[in-house]
Amino acid sequence: MDRQLLSSTEDMLQLFSAALEQIGNGVILFDDANTILYVNHAMEHISGWSRAELQGKNLGTLAPASMRERYNTRLYPGSSNRVQELAADPHDIQLIRKDDVPCWISVTLSQIADNGRSIHLALVNDVTARRLAQARERLLSLGFDETQSAVLITDAEGRIVHLNKGFRRLFGFLDSEAMGQYVPTLLAPDSYSPEQIAAYVARLVAGQPIRADERLYRKNGQPLWCSVSTNPIFDDYGTLVNLVIVLMDITRTKVHEVLQHKMLDAMVREVPTAEVMQMMCLEVEKIAPQVLCSVLRVEDGRLRHLAAPSLPDTYIRLVDGVPVAPKTGSCGTAAHSGEPVLSRDIATDPNWEGISHLALQHGLAACWSTPIKANDGRVLGTFAFYYRQPYDPDAFHHRLVEVIVHLCALALEREEARNRIRRLAFYDDLTGLPNRSLLHAQADQAITAASHQGQTLAVMFIDLDRFKQINDSFGHPGGDELLRTVARRLQEETGPMDIVGRLSGDEFVVILNRCDVPAASERSERILRTLGLPLPLGDMEIRPSASIGISIFPHDGGEMDSLLHHADVAMYQAKHNGRNRVRFYSSEMDECAQERMALEAALREALELGQLQLYYQPQIDIHSGALHSVEALARWQHPRLGSVPPIRFIPLAEEAGLIGDLGQWALREACRQLARWRRDGLEVPSVSVNLSPTNFHSAALPDCISQILQQEALCASDLILEITEDILLDGDPITLQTLHQVHALGVRLSMDDFGTGYSSLSYLRQLPISELKLDRSFVRGIEGDKVASALTQAIAHIGQSLQLKVVAEGVESLEQLRLLDAQGYQIAQGFHFTPALPAPALAQWVREHLPVAVPV
Repeated sequence: MDRQLLSSTEDMLQLFSAALEQIGNGVILFDDANTILYVNHAMEHISGWSRAELQGKNLGTLAPASMRERYNTRLYPGSSNRVQELAADPHDIQLIRKDDVPCWISVTLSQIADNGRSIHLALVNDVTARRLAQARERLLSLGFDETQSAVLITDAEGRIVHLNKGFRRLFGFLDSEAMGQYVPTLLAPDSYSPEQIAAYVARLVAGQPIRADERLYRKNGQPLWCSVSTNPIFDDYGTLVNLVIVLMDITRTKVHEVLQHKMLDAMVREVPTAEVMQMMCLEVEKIAPQVLCSVLRVEDGRLRHLAAPSLPDTYIRLVDGVPVAPKTGSCGTAAHSGEPVLSRDIATDPNWEGISHLALQHGLAACWSTPIKANDGRVLGTFAFYYRQPYDPDAFHHRLVEVIVHLCALALEREEARNRIRRLAFYDDLTGLPNRSLLHAQADQAITAASHQGQTLAVMFIDLDRFKQINDSFGHPGGDELLRTVARRLQEETGPMDIVGRLSGDEFVVILNRCDVPAASERSERILRTLGLPLPLGDMEIRPSASIGISIFPHDGGEMDSLLHHADVAMYQAKHNGRNRVRFYSSEMDECAQERMALEAALREALELGQLQLYYQPQIDIHSGALHSVEALARWQHPRLGSVPPIRFIPLAEEAGLIGDLGQWALREACRQLARWRRDGLEVPSVSVNLSPTNFHSAALPDCISQILQQEALCASDLILEITEDILLDGDPITLQTLHQVHALGVRLSMDDFGTGYSSLSYLRQLPISELKLDRSFVRGIEGDKVASALTQAIAHIGQSLQLKVVAEGVESLEQLRLLDAQGYQIAQGFHFTPALPAPALAQWVREHLPVAVPV
């Protein structure tokens, strides 16, 4: 470019710049080589580039990267000049700002002559907002029109003003048929009352969106269920102007839901299968008015009607009993082949050859029959749709049949299972013995026969001892094996005329025919011996035991219920008297049972009202004569019953589920008394409290103990908890964990009544105990009984080998004390020192007999 031409261009820019700056659009001046000569302020704002940065640059600076790469960063003139293409075909183009953010611009091109040189002027308008709005509108249009749901937009009165493709597809209406129509009139004619519509409108006017499942109709009259969501649209002044209605086809789900709910509800209520099928057919005929339903069951190679509510009775009678075979109509053929059979026109269908008149004379022109199959593939029956005109089922009917056949199969299989259950209902599944129902029926027959023949019979009520502990220790498989073994052993000990049954759990009943009291006594003792034979369970061997109660017909009752009740009462007495025993019923036992119930109620009241009291028995160090500890023992002085001994109310508390509460009370009261003694200046080293395994079932026990000790300002070492050997057979997984947590507090554990239960040295080693307590039964007669002396010596050696203190209970004489001392026992308690005393008396005894205080 020569100087004269350059000067001319600069003069022109100076001449027009003031005017170009006043233009609201962006302005770019460029030459034929697409070199930028000038941009105004508006263009600087649009592009983000300054005028100085753009002048002399190629227009490609503003183009997208893909175009710059294609044209080597420049937009050349000539045949590849994209600017000329834009001039020939104006359209929106994309511009890349300096910050690399794209925007859309529309460009108007014009040309200015300058001394024979062409200067191009581009007026640029930022149309980014318009393009984004158009894109959003397009996406919204796609979302509205391409969704699978049917969408309607109505005016405030509910008349259709816009609809999408999904609506046309779902309901089959043309736009011209739907536009301007009132939605309820179009889709649900005669379905809603004026009152329902008024309530519906009132909710919408109040701004409440409404969602409901509705039965609507296609253009061809076919019903379908839709999930309908109606959303009101208001203008700026709160006036309802439009409704947006979204409809989703839920016919298959809804039909399945309605039919399944009604059929399952009927089955749960034990409604007969025929009634269930009848109800189902009526529901289907409401949903699909074009069809008449039929359900047939296969019985001995023939079809029998279960339900056909709308078929003519004369036709049902003619068809009932049709054989399952080819060419026996749609249903007989379907049952034979196991495949659906569609007879679109009965008059010409080969499967109806020779019998078509049976259907045609009753106005039945088409039939579609589907076999109902069990899970194993057997054909249980057929379900059929009949039509009054030749017909080819549509997709809706196909969906209906899928649902219905499944439900029919469920109902028929359930009936089969129920029949099998009825056959099995009279026998116990685990042992194979007659259950309660059959037992009662057989017993009634035996009692009737014995009555007619003037014979006696015995009813034995047998309850296994400690079954729960065995079940917990060896798991349910072990418990089941024990029950099966007991059943087998009972059958071995009874004759063909006798009856053996299982009531429930670990309760068995044996009815001995032609059996009097002496014979029943002999046979029951033999049964006890047989039941007590060793039984391997897992890695151990147990000897089961049972408690047996016996009642005699007719002396103890004239019918099974009373005989069984009296045998149960006698069994309880056998268990109460030490287990593994036999007791015959007597009328006095009823009085005992009533007394027990009264005593249980009194014990509950005593715990609630604080009528129990703790007595304390000292434990003495044999060598020094000093006080080692005191054991807290519960005593009950009832206002009316007088003194109730522990041997009576402690087992009662265990049976009645009160032993846990009793242990909690004793724990609190004993700690409170120990703190009171110490405040009074009496130095008692510790207090020992008996707890049941039930107390250790609670994971909260350690926290409870900590709280009690803190409240009474006691140390953990001030408390000893005595547990029995029964805890070794406790199957609750929390028990051992709780024991270790209590021990971790610093509380000492003592094994009470050692040697009388299920002791296992391997188990004993796992328990965090600090002392063993020799049961008083070993001490009794130790002076003259070498066997008893050898046993106490052995237990002392066990304690020494396990580094445990050994406490001897029940010491009544100085001679016993000296013998136990020689055997290595360290601590003793018993009447030789003093019986258990109330707290004040115990304090006085300590002051008088043990003047030297034992340091804490």
